[in-house]
Amino acid sequence: MVTGGPFTPAFIALLLRACVQPSASVAAAADKALFIFGDVFNDPERDAVIEGEFPEGFTWGVGTSAYQIEGGWNEDGKGPSTWDVFTHIPGKIHEDANGDVACDSYHRYADDVTIISELGVSHYRFSFSWSRMFPKGFTEEINEAGVKYYHTVIDALLAAGIQPAVTLYHGDLPQALQDIGGWENEMMVVYFNDYADFCFKEFGDKVRMWLTINQPKVEAILGYEESVIAPGLKRPGYGAYRVVHTMLKAHARAWHTYDIKYRPDQRGKISIVINAAWFEPASEKAADAEAAERALQFDLGLPANPIFGNGDYPAIIKEFVGNRSREQGLTASRLPTFTAEEQRLIEGTADFFALNHYTSRYVQHKNPADTKQPYLHDDIGVDIGPDLSWPEAATPYIKVVPWGLRRLLGRIKDAYGDVPIYITENGVSEPDEELGKDDILRSKYFTAYINEALKASRIDGVNLRGYFAWSLMDNFEWTRGYGDRFGLFGVDFNDPAKTRKPKSSSRTYAKIVRDNGFIFTTTTAETKDEL
Repeated sequence: MVTGGPFTPAFIALLLRACVQPSASVAAAADKALFIFGDVFNDPERDAVIEGEFPEGFTWGVGTSAYQIEGGWNEDGKGPSTWDVFTHIPGKIHEDANGDVACDSYHRYADDVTIISELGVSHYRFSFSWSRMFPKGFTEEINEAGVKYYHTVIDALLAAGIQPAVTLYHGDLPQALQDIGGWENEMMVVYFNDYADFCFKEFGDKVRMWLTINQPKVEAILGYEESVIAPGLKRPGYGAYRVVHTMLKAHARAWHTYDIKYRPDQRGKISIVINAAWFEPASEKAADAEAAERALQFDLGLPANPIFGNGDYPAIIKEFVGNRSREQGLTASRLPTFTAEEQRLIEGTADFFALNHYTSRYVQHKNPADTKQPYLHDDIGVDIGPDLSWPEAATPYIKVVPWGLRRLLGRIKDAYGDVPIYITENGVSEPDEELGKDDILRSKYFTAYINEALKASRIDGVNLRGYFAWSLMDNFEWTRGYGDRFGLFGVDFNDPAKTRKPKSSSRTYAKIVRDNGFIFTTTTAETKDEL
């Protein structure tokens, strides 16, 4: 629960006073409807807060990733990753920051377990550093110290009653594999499967939730298309498509390995993590509605449809990229093609839908530019941007639009059926903050977004099984360095002990977890008296 500042416990109680049936009854009593971001989002039918609980057994968690928190970048036999190399190039990262030490979780993992326990969550999502266990990426050369480290972390979590949810790959590819082409090299399907096979065998008796690759499309676009993140390559028009293509096949091969060799005994579940925004038409024009659909099919469908749909990319994306490629003088589409055998390999290779979601956008149609320089959004004829009235995060791409999450969850259900969904990342950044501050925006963000998830679950019938807040603590935020803070706990990066201290949002989230949703405990009259 939040304490201090204008976002008081009484105010939260008032926010949660909305009705249990948030449709006709809310509309009939609009003057009593309550809103988290009432100055911007105050539609009684759409934005009013509801009271209620998530299904019994709902999974609550929090997440991090290896490069962002571990540090120990060259200790105990660890090999360099693409992010180790990329961050050591001057000018690539804000203030030339890097993850050499970060939160020092390599040495202070026990501190992490302590603060996770304070939240009361049942699961902790974190990632393995591939190059910590296999310095050159190949499983023939193992670093026992790295393997021991992850056993120690997992054992500490289990001893505290916290279940590990392990991401095998969260962006930090061993540099030795990048040197031979990285994810543009088809052999990565084999190398990743070997790595995954080892992890299943080594840790599978302790881990019941596996995530193969974190948001393939994001890494593909920013790392191989636009040269923004590691490995910093620029392959306009085809880099992202090629990398996503390889990653999907690598994921599918690893899923089958788990399904055949390990699932019968270990009885875990495994999926891939897909990041998606919600896209709303910028106007009532049919062209904008069609453009919003293309944007969603590109953002969500490109990685999801091969797995949760028919084993292939969305037809509309294949059509548009193919047509654009021909207009540019090519005889084949820049979007690779799956063979029939590959489609059979990929289709159905997920036990649940793992969704990362942060924000939403408006979309309008645009005609392709008259240029031979390929560009992804140009391929599908869309212009994407936010509403300037939406609340802002510190990270430029994040605008706070809670209702977008509910619509996205509903769309996943409509497109892919009654698939179990876990929200594996959701959070918001604020600027470099004081330790333990009253991070009001983050408290409001979690309250509003999780309440929209509750509406999706209770009203829309979405099979939502869990929610992981991002992130456990302030950490190395990729190219933004340490300027953007996503943490429920602040970290003093100037202190050798890397002190962790709870922010107000940690209490907000802990209360939601404890209540398994939103339970109103104070009468309206009492709440108003307290304000």
